[in-house]
Amino acid sequence: MRAIHVRGMAQAAQIFALSLVTLLSGPLVFGQQASDESAIDKPTLQLLLARISELETRVAQLEAEKGPADAARLSEALPRTSLTLRADNRQTVLPGSAGPNTVYSESGQMPSASPEPEQPQADSAMAERMDMSKTLLRIRGFGDVSLHGDTQKGDTTTFSLGQLDLFISSDVSDRFKFLGEIVFEAGPSSYFGVVQGQENEYNVDVERYLMQYTYNDYLNVSAGRGHTAIGYYNTAYHHSSWLQTTTDRPFLFSFEDHGGILPIHNVGVSASGLIPSGRLGLHYVAEVGNGRESRTPLVSSPVQNEVSDLNHKAFNLALFVRPEALRGLQTGISVYRDLLAPLNAPTINETIIAAHAVLIRPKYEWLTEVLLDRHAPTGTGNAFNTPGFYTLASRQLGSFRPYVRYQYVNVAKNEPVFPDVGLRYGPSIGLRYDATESVALKLQYDHTSMRGQPGFSGLDMQLGFTF
Repeated sequence: MRAIHVRGMAQAAQIFALSLVTLLSGPLVFGQQASDESAIDKPTLQLLLARISELETRVAQLEAEKGPADAARLSEALPRTSLTLRADNRQTVLPGSAGPNTVYSESGQMPSASPEPEQPQADSAMAERMDMSKTLLRIRGFGDVSLHGDTQKGDTTTFSLGQLDLFISSDVSDRFKFLGEIVFEAGPSSYFGVVQGQENEYNVDVERYLMQYTYNDYLNVSAGRGHTAIGYYNTAYHHSSWLQTTTDRPFLFSFEDHGGILPIHNVGVSASGLIPSGRLGLHYVAEVGNGRESRTPLVSSPVQNEVSDLNHKAFNLALFVRPEALRGLQTGISVYRDLLAPLNAPTINETIIAAHAVLIRPKYEWLTEVLLDRHAPTGTGNAFNTPGFYTLASRQLGSFRPYVRYQYVNVAKNEPVFPDVGLRYGPSIGLRYDATESVALKLQYDHTSMRGQPGFSGLDMQLGFTF
């Protein structure tokens, strides 16, 4: 009976308020239609507002005397009413007249769209965490199209689509940043001479996938998939040919799925930064990760993105200097260690030692790197050493940059990890023309000599661009 009484009181208050509104709104509306400049009876309006306020206070007192459940049912039973009175070209909204998301203009006009429903607290918290305006997602694109022909037996002259590279970065916070690189690539992949896939098949690879944390100049930590800090080229030039002077990477630093012999990618954790050394500019890079897949050629990807074939992890330590006295000069050394486990064969200790010296100036470019890849099968007492190097020099002449490169890699015939690579060496001569800041045309001639096979020459014409 008490609940019925409360509900009756509330309904009576509502009926009374609506009656007053109805009586007053008619003349008000009529007055507005008759003349836009007519004023509202302000004493009457104040009296009406005071009476409605008293009724709402009484209803609130009656609701407080009941339990929360009864109060909720009573609130749901009462329909929401609204009254909008216009005076002096502005809008007055009476209590309880609109939802919390309703927005009125200075001219007093209601928005044309329906008000959005109020979000639950959990949804609001999720929306706050997913607020895209708090981070900036940046995407930069790179691509190239080439025409290639050579004198090697069985090869054809063909147009080729290069890698379509989407470089993605985002400032998650002041200290955390995301970096990614997604590559769309045509053609089959080749791992240690074993071709994977179809000739004209398009593949998608996530080449880099890193969350980076910056504490200060002396400590930067990243986790995910990145480029191993072996030597210089692998960390300075990534998957876009537009970034580099030549049409292709030195064979020593070719990607794993293009027949390369080095673990170009690694999945794990790395730390890098400055070492206090004054004007010497000493830096370090320390990495630990899964290493590369060693059960070849029975796998389609040499990068262990999810599962490692051994509990043993690969380690790499690199040191380099950038002296302030010689701007653009960098020299360094790196040591990489891993344990490979090929099928039906003893495990192999792998050690890669690399050294580099580069000089990068606006008009000059000189890069030289030497490397030794040592494989020692356990229990055999044998070791297989693979030496390699390249050197590149170029000079800027207006929009043109002529360059010359020489490279050399010598893999033993009975090498247990990549026996099909063999010996290859030769020069490259080319010219890069920067048509605009975003478009480059390249022409490159290569001559390659190989062990046990006739040498061959090739010509590349490439259009590289960024967007």
